[in-house]
Amino acid sequence: MTDQTSVKTLEKVVVRFSGDSGDGMQLAGNIFTNVSAGVGNQVSTFPDYPAEIRAPQGSLSGVSGFQVSIGKEVYTPGDQCDVLVAMNPAALKQNYRFLKHGGVIILDIDSCKESDLKKALFTSDNPIAELGINDAQVLEVPVSSMTKAALAESGLDLKSVMKCRNIFTLGLVCWLFDRPLESALRMLRNKFAKKPAVYEANARVLRAGYDYGHNIHASVSTYRIENDTITSGVYTDINGNTATAWGLIMASEKSGRPLFLGSYPITPATDILHELAKRKDLGVKAVQMEDEIAGVCSAIGASFAGNLAVTSTSGPGLALKSEGIGLAVIAELPLVVIDVMRGGPSTGLPTKTEQTDLMQALYGRNGESPVAVVAPVSPTDCFDMAFEASRIALEHMTPVILLSDAFIGNGSSAWRVPEASDYPDIKAPVLPAEKADGNWHPYERNEETLVRYWAIPGTEGATHRLGGLEKDANTGAISTDPFNHERMVRLRREKIARISADIPLQKVCYESAEADTLLLGWGGTYGHLRIAAAQLNALGTPIAFTQLRYINPLPSNLGEILRHYKRVIVAELNTGMLADYLQMQFPEVNISRINKIQGQPFLVSEIVDHVNNILNSNN
Repeated sequence: MTDQTSVKTLEKVVVRFSGDSGDGMQLAGNIFTNVSAGVGNQVSTFPDYPAEIRAPQGSLSGVSGFQVSIGKEVYTPGDQCDVLVAMNPAALKQNYRFLKHGGVIILDIDSCKESDLKKALFTSDNPIAELGINDAQVLEVPVSSMTKAALAESGLDLKSVMKCRNIFTLGLVCWLFDRPLESALRMLRNKFAKKPAVYEANARVLRAGYDYGHNIHASVSTYRIENDTITSGVYTDINGNTATAWGLIMASEKSGRPLFLGSYPITPATDILHELAKRKDLGVKAVQMEDEIAGVCSAIGASFAGNLAVTSTSGPGLALKSEGIGLAVIAELPLVVIDVMRGGPSTGLPTKTEQTDLMQALYGRNGESPVAVVAPVSPTDCFDMAFEASRIALEHMTPVILLSDAFIGNGSSAWRVPEASDYPDIKAPVLPAEKADGNWHPYERNEETLVRYWAIPGTEGATHRLGGLEKDANTGAISTDPFNHERMVRLRREKIARISADIPLQKVCYESAEADTLLLGWGGTYGHLRIAAAQLNALGTPIAFTQLRYINPLPSNLGEILRHYKRVIVAELNTGMLADYLQMQFPEVNISRINKIQGQPFLVSEIVDHVNNILNSNN
């Protein structure tokens, strides 16, 4: 039998788990991801949640997906999958278009009864033929009945038995890619530590799925995945929201300032609140407030009291927090505002991704309210940029908005756990004791950076007031003098501009000596744009690529980079917000645009096609 097996050796491979929103596709996908990371693969994931909280079971609107790419030089979850797991006809119908030619479909044939097919709007009893799928390796697996057989003597009720179907498919996929079951069993043991009977049931089903694959292995391709050369250390699979929370904790440690989070649950940012709420052992104070406004106001109070203060939200919450952020601007208090962007406007698409909050982050407050804006480029980079947002906020006494998004917030990558020594100490401008002489005023500034001192309440000789009314630049008393107001507005603006001297210079991530075109993006589109640039160069189209992480202020050398190229193509998941912003800053630069607003990340193929169209239309 082994001689008949078709074995494909690939540098990377993509698997898409899909099923009803209650079928546990996220759990199966996460375990497979962690197991793959544990054997040395790079990983990148894309959880694709349905928009409805609980759509009718088996319906097209209730399909939940989880896509993961594993292998070498993995930067995205992949445009198309090599293997599609479909737990019911609706999942097959919604996801078969993502399958590569010649790929493998694993379909639970037990879920293809007449009633199931009707729910998915099929008109025949053969969904494979009706969809015109004729070039895939289709593996019709009796997942439900095999799961029932494996647990016939478990004593579990039918509902509990059927909840294990996802683990049967996980076992089958582990066989398909030669993944060790020990790692998967360890994760299941940890998840169900307080429910030993449930663990035993899932362990039995996992082995049953693996054995099923072994017994029928001659009928489908198996895969051997190349491993990457990696730096030694401790690795884990981490999603962007968790990495963000951990980056804030590192910043608290490095600054000596206790971490406070005042937040209100909102998709897709809630996991940051959940993660920090677990970290009382590290001195974290996480408070779920009654609404978004209370969340930001509690953080402002914590900042006044000397904490590293954070509030987390998504687009609708950022709008509600705008007046509070303005208060932090005029009071010149450090504040980190995390916006995990989603589709809008209003409630919009809560479970989908977009980059449509950029203008709100830059300008969405009354009056002249400049703040620093940064954006992580990947799930693992969320750690670094959460740390960096905290550093800028504390060292420059300003609000900083961290623009993450649903794609990287929910997505995950393999991450090497860093050492504390890898990160610098954060030196907040706490008022020195020698200045607290009773004559100190709250807006006394460092002449070079324009940063004011931070007087912690209770410091003898440093009594002061802050508030939302304009203050005199010298005394800190309330002032309505027009010239003083203009002076304070310009000081606050210039203080943010001078942060550019304290952030890294922009680097071109992918250079080509012959390129006269620069592909540019920001935030979580990094992986797709990087691969697109590599593919374009491989196909004979020279193009350079860079990705922005610092948006306000921009890196001091960005203008020099942009002016070096004949054409700059800005790709973003909105109607062109960064392109407009850059065109204002650098009107002499020739900027073209690639935009997508579908609640989904870019496909690499889309970027390649759009770049070629732009270049051909300009020739």
